[in-house]
Amino acid sequence: MKAIDKKLIETIKRYTASGIEQQVDYEKFYLYSLITHSTAIEGSTVTEVENQLLFDEGIAAKGKNLMEQMMNVDLKDAYLFGFKWTKSAKPYTVEFLCELSAKVMRRTGTEYSTLGGTFDSSKGELRLCNVSAGVGGRSYLAFQKVPKATAEFCVWLNKALASVDKDDMAACYRLSFEAHFRLVTIHPWVDGNGRTTRLLMNMVQRQLGLIPSIVTKETKGEYIQALADSRENEDSNIIQEVMMAQHIANLESRILQYQKTTDDTASDTVIGNL
Repeated sequence: MKAIDKKLIETIKRYTASGIEQQVDYEKFYLYSLITHSTAIEGSTVTEVENQLLFDEGIAAKGKNLMEQMMNVDLKDAYLFGFKWTKSAKPYTVEFLCELSAKVMRRTGTEYSTLGGTFDSSKGELRLCNVSAGVGGRSYLAFQKVPKATAEFCVWLNKALASVDKDDMAACYRLSFEAHFRLVTIHPWVDGNGRTTRLLMNMVQRQLGLIPSIVTKETKGEYIQALADSRENEDSNIIQEVMMAQHIANLESRILQYQKTTDDTASDTVIGNL
C-alpha cells in the first residue's frame, strides 16, 4: 500500500473518531460546502453563508450575479437528486448521466445550433460540437465519438463498482477519482462537465460508504493542472494522487477546526462556572 493511501486511512479514522459528523446539521452544511466549492471552481463568487441563506431561507445574495446563484441552486438540486439515486442500486447509463447533467444545467443551460446539429445543454443533451480546454488548449474527444465513449464509460463504471473491494478504502477513493477523470476527459457536454463529473465522483463515494471529497476553490489551480497533466501523459495516477492529498488536507483541516471549537466551548464553560 502506498504511503499516501495509509495516511488517508489514518486521517479518516481520526476524522470519524473526532465526533465531527455527530454535529447537528453537519451533513447538510457539508453538502453546502461541496456545492459552493464546485461552483466556485467554475467562477461563482457565492459564499457558503450566502448559499445557506439562499437554500434555507430563499434569500438571494445582494450584489451577486443571478446566474451564479441559479448555478448554485441547480447544483444543490442535482446533488439531492443524485444522492437519492445512489440508494436505488440501478446501473449507470448514458441516459441517466444526461439526466444528471440536465439537473446541473437546468437554469443556466441554453440551446446551441452548430454544424453538427441543434442541442440543448439545459436538457443534458450530448454536445454536437467540438470543444477544447480553454483558448489554445488541447481539444477533447470529437463530438461524433462522444455517445460511444460515454456508453463504454458506463459499462466500465458498473463493472468497477461491482468488483472493487469495499473494505479497501483507498481503492474505493481511487475508483471515484478515476471515474471523475475518465468522464471529464470525454467531456460529454458543452458546459457543466466539471460540476457534473465532480457530482458523479461524490455519488460513487456515497455508494461505497465514503466521506465525499471536496475540491476546494483554493486548490483549483493544482487540480486543473493535475487533470491536464494526466490527460497529456495518459496517466490518471497523477490526478488520483493530487485528489487523495487534497482530501487528506481537507479532512485534517476540519478536524483541527472542530477540535478548536470544542476546546473553546469547554474553556467558556469552565470560566462560566468559576
